[in-house]
Amino acid sequence: MILPGATLGVVGGGQLGRMFVIAAQRLGYRVVVLDPDPDSPAGRLAEVHLEADYVDRQALDELARLCAVVTIEFENVPAESLEHLARTCPVRPGAAAVAIAQDRIREKRFLVECGLACVPFSVVHDRGDLSCALARLGGSAVLKRARLGYDGKGQARVRSIAEALAAFESFGSEPCVLEKLCVLQTEISVVLARGVDGATVVYPAIENRHRRGILDTSLIPARAPQAVTCVAVDAAVRIAGALDYVGVLAVEFFVSNGKLLVNEIAPRPHNSGHVTLDACVTSQFEQQVRALCGLPLGDPALLCPAAMTNLLGDLWTRGVPRWEAILREPRAKLHLYGKRAARPGRKMGHFTCLGDTLDEARARALRVRQMWWSNGEGR
Repeated sequence: MILPGATLGVVGGGQLGRMFVIAAQRLGYRVVVLDPDPDSPAGRLAEVHLEADYVDRQALDELARLCAVVTIEFENVPAESLEHLARTCPVRPGAAAVAIAQDRIREKRFLVECGLACVPFSVVHDRGDLSCALARLGGSAVLKRARLGYDGKGQARVRSIAEALAAFESFGSEPCVLEKLCVLQTEISVVLARGVDGATVVYPAIENRHRRGILDTSLIPARAPQAVTCVAVDAAVRIAGALDYVGVLAVEFFVSNGKLLVNEIAPRPHNSGHVTLDACVTSQFEQQVRALCGLPLGDPALLCPAAMTNLLGDLWTRGVPRWEAILREPRAKLHLYGKRAARPGRKMGHFTCLGDTLDEARARALRVRQMWWSNGEGR
């Protein structure tokens, strides 16, 4: 075990890295962040901020020299950088698992090999592939870049070959996945932690709602039937085992016509898992520290139902928001990420409302939101 007092490394300095730093420091660890942004939210809190690109070999060597073990904040860290780090320092999760999760084509094929149901899809490498794929899937579809897409970016709904070709060209004619557009009953995520010894703990399934491709609200526990959430948990545990995964992993699912379909894998803490900060015995970020350091995993049990709402940069269009609508609610928890610049669609923070029942937590979150928006987008 890597015990408190040691130095941990994290590649990536956004809000996920920031919350990792807070959890690690609370447990008595030092943290080194590697991120090119001189004003990164995690870098400002860490003991050391290596301001360098993720492929900078000198910076990677310095990170490995300073740290007992290294993790990642987001899945688009180049797998080659993780392989380089792993030559001299433990890296968790490993480069092989990250390489699968950061490429939709590899990810889809991996899920199929695991025997899991996905949305019907076709791989697209060129214009000819696209025409055949759209004809095979029929009707409306979603074209997604194989790499570097997130929060709705690098995705486009298409209803004709003309729209599909235009979208493909806008993505630089890079490899893509074309998915059949399914009618969704709900979306859920399963967040788990898996240790170096294979021990696994799983949080209750989380129900998610998106707006414009960005997560808007999360409810824990999900209101999906127990039979569905049990299958989702089993699938997530199977994925983690097949990846020989160490760390926190999130798996997103669609529920369509009563059938559970795997959407994608996130090899890191997940936006929907932020609700665990206030609603569970052990947050996903403490679990990340525990798994990284080979410590016994914490209890993921739910303390009370909760509803979380993301705060996007759109709220800052008229200036700094007034926070009274949230702070006057005694069972609401405000989390701001320390980002200097607010932009439309950028995640600036979130708030979570707790309740004795899920209906109560959800009603409280809706009430806070109505007060917020009725006050002029937070003002």
